[in-house]
Amino acid sequence: MKAMKVIVEKIPQGEETQVIFQVAHMTDKIRRAISILESPDKLVVYLGNERFQVAISDILYVETVDLKVFVYVDQAVYQSRLKLTEIEAGLDDSDFLRISKQMIVNIGKIQSVMPAGNGRFQASLFNGEKLIISRQYVPEMKRRFGV
Repeated sequence: MKAMKVIVEKIPQGEETQVIFQVAHMTDKIRRAISILESPDKLVVYLGNERFQVAISDILYVETVDLKVFVYVDQAVYQSRLKLTEIEAGLDDSDFLRISKQMIVNIGKIQSVMPAGNGRFQASLFNGEKLIISRQYVPEMKRRFGV
């Protein structure tokens, strides 16, 4: 299977960003990319066979467990059919932060951050959940929080 050619061009500030797909045939991968780009304010998730849309701003964090991707909101845990990297690519970098290989978190849902030992940090969310920020991702967390 041949890798897809990707071209990214920088445009002047203020111009509208656009994405053009030139395809010989539509694939699931391209459909997923289009889905992410067309609905940046909502994410399609599943609870069993039932399909839902959750607002990106309502997401606490997204986690991969046993090759399945789970989306956590205040009152529910949904499953996504996208990969964690695909979800991350569709999210605004200013609102979400990767904290481990398996997890990204909504920065707006973090109440506090404190050292957890061994170079790691612990993020406490407003709902009381506590997440570990891996050593590898601490420098970016510090940069984003101005620490």
